[in-house]
Amino acid sequence: MVSQFVSPDQVNLLGSLDFKFPEGIHAIGRLDNNSEGLLLLTNNKKITRLLFLGERKHKRTYLVQVNNILSEASLKRLQEGVIIRVKKDESYLTPPCEVELVVHPEKSCPYIIDLTGKYGPHTWLQITLTEGKYHQVRKMMAAVNHRCKRLIRISIEDMLLGDLPPGAVKEIEENDFFEKLKLLS
Repeated sequence: MVSQFVSPDQVNLLGSLDFKFPEGIHAIGRLDNNSEGLLLLTNNKKITRLLFLGERKHKRTYLVQVNNILSEASLKRLQEGVIIRVKKDESYLTPPCEVELVVHPEKSCPYIIDLTGKYGPHTWLQITLTEGKYHQVRKMMAAVNHRCKRLIRISIEDMLLGDLPPGAVKEIEENDFFEKLKLLS
């Protein structure tokens, strides 16, 4: 599903979900076609500015499955920052971030089905960033020679995906929304 309501392409859009969205609703931050997880929707344009363009950096946490077993050296490189390409001729050193190995990903995301034997060796990681360059997590994994097989956003600040299944929508009161995202209303 594409994280938007309108597209010139024939793709599955948010409007096709079984939910009556209010007028003026839009996604805050996007998930690419191959990603899944928490997507915030609002009709308050101020939230987008506060969350992504404000002075305070907001944490976004992802559960990431990569191919093969990640070495301690690669884990440390990810934690300290790796060089990724952001434009054709422009590289970027990612700032230090929180990266840890995850033994039981289903505790962070209950709808995960473990297909360990089917797809061979892999590693689950939890990565928390305070920025979001285009495909940043995937590029970080490539920088340490691992392919991202699955990418699930499990939280933005204190707003958690929890046990919300794919395609489900949960309405949240505006005050709770601002509080969980650590925004001043």
